[in-house]
Amino acid sequence: MKIGLLSDTHGSSLYFDKAMEILKDCDLLLHGGDILYHGPRNDLPEGYNPKELTEKLNSTANIIFAKGNCEADVDQMVLEHPIQAPYALAQIDEFRFVVNHGYTESKEVIIENAKKMNADFLVLGHTHVKELSFDESLIIINPGSTSIPKDGTHSVAVVEILPDEDNEDEVNIDIDFYNIETGEKIEKI
Repeated sequence: MKIGLLSDTHGSSLYFDKAMEILKDCDLLLHGGDILYHGPRNDLPEGYNPKELTEKLNSTANIIFAKGNCEADVDQMVLEHPIQAPYALAQIDEFRFVVNHGYTESKEVIIENAKKMNADFLVLGHTHVKELSFDESLIIINPGSTSIPKDGTHSVAVVEILPDEDNEDEVNIDIDFYNIETGEKIEKI
């Protein structure tokens, strides 16, 4: 099972297309919010075309959205997939993914809430900075921003859950970040 993580597309159809080149084989996509609008604090991202991005998102199967701080009521009127707030949930086999944009509460509160929801993974957005960290057994991932990165790299992440070849009752989890402009894995976060 491959789960694609993306966030902060901010209306860029161009960078969504680049992200989908990496994520096209994923079974499920989890979007950390700030989907269509660039927001008043951001410059227009290259390829800004929210209408075209809406059409692409509506034709994308198996995508779950968390609400970001740039979402407006009209966004849900045009998107066919629900924008969930403040948390979006996905249960994949025995793993629970909780997605939260990360702007209405402190990170500590979001982590505690994810633990209360028995999350195995917490997917965040908002900062436009890639992150992979752990809090006890909770895996915290921010895929960075596809369109307006604040750490220099347009990026997405992929979580792959694979059966363990040596023990059929176990699984292996691989988490990789990708530069969507080059298609290459990012080795250091």
